[in-house]
Order: sequence, then C-alpha cells, then structure tokens
Amino acid sequence: MSWLLVMVGGAVGAPVRYLVHNAVQPRTRPTIQAGTLAVNLIGCFVLGCLVGASSEHVRLLLGTGFCGALTTFSAFGWETAKLDADGHRRAAGVNVALSVGLGLAAAALGVSLTT
Repeated sequence: MSWLLVMVGGAVGAPVRYLVHNAVQPRTRPTIQAGTLAVNLIGCFVLGCLVGASSEHVRLLLGTGFCGALTTFSAFGWETAKLDADGHRRAAGVNVALSVGLGLAAAALGVSLTT
C-alpha cells in the first residue's frame, strides 16, 4: 500500500513541477532560476505543513510522493553550477542564498501554520 501512495503522489507532483516551472521561468531573465526556486519553495512549505501530520499515509502521499516529484535538488545544483561556469558568479551566489534562505522560511511557515 505504501508504494502505491508514493506512486500516486509522484504522478501528481511531476506534472505540477513541469507546469509551475514552465509558467514561471519564461517570465524571468535567464540568470534568475525562478522556476526551480518556485517548485522548491512550494515543496518546502508543503513538507513544513506535514510535520504535524499524524497519518503516515498522508506523509507518504504528499511528502515522499508529491514533494519528491515536485522538488528538484539536482536542477538547483545544475543551474547554479551552470551560472558559475558561464561567469555569472553573483547570480549563482544569489541563487544559493535565495533557495536556502527562502526554503527554510517556507518550511518554517508551514510548520508554524500547522502545529
């Protein structure tokens, strides 16, 4: 049963990631990784909200499945490394600072709203 919850959550999270990224990214400059930042912040918030969830089934469906497919550390790492390699060191640093700082804030907000 657990694997089915993860699979269903992932089946929803992956297309949401694609849609959100493609809705956000074209509206920004190429050196601003807003699409990846948006999906990662949504995932941090949702995971923060799940801290107080008592149901293991909810955590599997939304935490592991949905957020696992929605968020992307690999894209964040690749985009940051590409910015740096292309000589956009400041943009790479800002990307790291925003992703980590805002991600922690989004998770903390989720926790505070649900506990």
